[in-house]
Amino acid sequence: MFKTIANPADCEVRSVIRFLNAKKVKPAEMHRQLVEIYGENVMTDGMVTKWVRQFNDGHTNVHDEAWSGRPSVVNDHLVAKVNEKIRENRRLTIRMLFDEFPQISKTVLHEIVTNRLNYHKLCSRWAPKMLKGCPQNEVTWQCFEILYPMQ
Repeated sequence: MFKTIANPADCEVRSVIRFLNAKKVKPAEMHRQLVEIYGENVMTDGMVTKWVRQFNDGHTNVHDEAWSGRPSVVNDHLVAKVNEKIRENRRLTIRMLFDEFPQISKTVLHEIVTNRLNYHKLCSRWAPKMLKGCPQNEVTWQCFEILYPMQ
């Protein structure tokens, strides 16, 4: 009986697959040996076959490659347009902004408004999180009215 290795790195397991593939070991036998050494949760038989196929096609890198991921729709121009809409009407809700910018999800709009533009709701109006000219921790309606008068 062999000593099992707990929590192997993915690249370690792929290196073993690459080594065994170079020795012309069949994928089913590779999987059996991997389970014997690394335990039941190491990698499925289908994944071993996938990696064998990739190594046979000339793939040599055993490390995780950078993912392109989903491209971000948020850019500075879009953030500026959202900011402009909020300044035009501070009573806009995220749902109303979504109607103005249907290409952006409500979650991303909320992230833009709260994290990128640093607004929060104050008496149903969007206000900067820290109002300039007001003492810290003393944001009141009167101070808000002085800085941002009703339109």
